[in-house]
Amino acid sequence: MERLPITRYVLNFWFLFILFVSLLPLILFNFSALKDLSSSLLSLHTIFLSILIEALPFVLIGILIAGFIQIFIKEEHIQRWIPRNTLMAVVMSCFVGALFPACECGIVPIVRRLIAKGVPIHAAIGFMLTGPLINPIVILSTYMAFGNDLKIAGLRMLVGFVIAIIIALLISLFFKGSQFKSSVQPISLTTTNQQPSFVTKLINMFKHAIDEFFDMGKYLIIGAFLAAFVQTYVSTKTLVEIGEGVPSSILVMMGLAFILSLCSEADAFIGASFSAIFSTPPILAFLIFGPMIDLKNTIMLMSVFRIKFVLWLIALVATVVYISIWILSAYL
Repeated sequence: MERLPITRYVLNFWFLFILFVSLLPLILFNFSALKDLSSSLLSLHTIFLSILIEALPFVLIGILIAGFIQIFIKEEHIQRWIPRNTLMAVVMSCFVGALFPACECGIVPIVRRLIAKGVPIHAAIGFMLTGPLINPIVILSTYMAFGNDLKIAGLRMLVGFVIAIIIALLISLFFKGSQFKSSVQPISLTTTNQQPSFVTKLINMFKHAIDEFFDMGKYLIIGAFLAAFVQTYVSTKTLVEIGEGVPSSILVMMGLAFILSLCSEADAFIGASFSAIFSTPPILAFLIFGPMIDLKNTIMLMSVFRIKFVLWLIALVATVVYISIWILSAYL
């Protein structure tokens, strides 16, 4: 109960911030000298709000699952379910992620809670990479976006799964421990001899979910704003013109995936729109890299993990995705 006043102030601050960003273009539009600026700001605020509206439902689902893990899942359960063998732990976590309908925004608080409960960093990363990439909803949307074609959907699922396993195994070689920032401390529950009732656990779950939402929500807003800013003021046409040839076009589509920060449940429809410009390998790079790492996801990761770890993770994902798609392009 002590945290409610602080939570209310935080909520009011972010509400006023969003309201200010939303109304600023309308205010500026009344000044003829600033019409060009207001036009770009109007585009900025439209993209910003669309990213938020698209991401918030998945973040809410993610923080509810994180609250459930915190209250109902014990460390003993985690130790019993996760194999001690690194390869088996990675493969199992990737399989679980593949069956888990989560967005790249909502999965960050889940991964944070899993690691706090004792899941090894490599297994958590495997889960984080496959969850937004090849879950059933994403595969179905990919299948529909490309005209009921199984080829792209199948390649996205199989290649993405293999890439996620490779990255998670590389993480196991270079990083140990939780890799949390020093300011991030796992929330510990007060233990008593009396077992709390189900209703009490449910209430605690929602309390933790609320705390998680206000902890991660501000970073989602910052990430969404940066993604909207880049989309507004960086010319997509210029980037597309750079992509001549398969190697450079793969890089361009990976860069677009990072900048656009699309929800993985909808990115296939945007990827399909580039089919007339790029061949299958760059489109596949777009569909695989974006759900693993994008701009708003990076901001959220940096709020939880050490900066060095996040930068290494981005470099590993980008390198493995690029090399894998480049090799695969010889057979497509």
